[in-house]
Amino acid sequence: MKLKTKDLLTLAELTPKEFVGLIDESIKLKKELKKGGNKSVLKNKTLTMIFQKPSTRTRVSFEVGMYHLGGHAVNLSSNDMQLSRGESVEDTAKTLSRYTDCIMARVYEHDLLEKLAKHASVPVINGLSDTFHPCQILADFMTIKEKKKKLKGLKIAWIGDGNNVCNSMIYGAALSGVNISIATPKGFEPDKTVIKEAKKTTNIELITDPFVATKNADVVVTDTFSSIHNLDKKRLQKFLPKYQVNDKLMKSTEKDAIFLHCLPAKREQEVTSSVIDGSQSVVWDEAENRLHTQKALLAALICA
Repeated sequence: MKLKTKDLLTLAELTPKEFVGLIDESIKLKKELKKGGNKSVLKNKTLTMIFQKPSTRTRVSFEVGMYHLGGHAVNLSSNDMQLSRGESVEDTAKTLSRYTDCIMARVYEHDLLEKLAKHASVPVINGLSDTFHPCQILADFMTIKEKKKKLKGLKIAWIGDGNNVCNSMIYGAALSGVNISIATPKGFEPDKTVIKEAKKTTNIELITDPFVATKNADVVVTDTFSSIHNLDKKRLQKFLPKYQVNDKLMKSTEKDAIFLHCLPAKREQEVTSSVIDGSQSVVWDEAENRLHTQKALLAALICA
């Protein structure tokens, strides 16, 4: 499939049809791989990966994904680049566009991604920023559709910090017709602009009670309380014990509800081991699906 957008920075660039199409294509690529391998649709294509922040799943899924599709990935840390010596983002974007077919960047400030995309002539993918994590949400919704066989009409309960993953989760819900209930401590709500935009197409509930959020939920999602912040004792006290996903909280969901976490998890903080290792948890399928959604996204952007 092809996308109308050149870049993927938030998910808001996609239409509902494109979002669901990427998920369906990811499921197709997963089945194709299991049957013997994916087609080399990205033969002789190169992805440049820029990492300001450490990564396990993002780096491995993009690098292996390019390999599965016949392409190649180049990994660059901030210290490997002239950016660390003062070269402008604009000049870096223009230079990399002459060498590579796509740029994926995992950064601190979202503004850097926007500058990269503005000045690069090749697609730019957000591998994570302080405001959004769109690639994770593609994998999350792929996992939900695999397990639930549908998206529209389901209810997601987000518990914890209204962070970058939560912002992108809201966009994913809006694009797929999923209802979302978000329980955060006061002052830790997701981005107001994201909420305003998403409310145009889906139901969003902002509350402080996790048990209200999880009532009748089909999916429960959380993330570390320190995903994009330093976790000091004072901050942690805002979340624990109330916003921990544990067995008691999971019992307030639908009986067949599933649990998602983008990983890495801080066990016994935002989630107990009994939940993340329990029968309702699908976190390992979710982690694997990062590989398949990265491939669908890369093919859609590079082959456009």
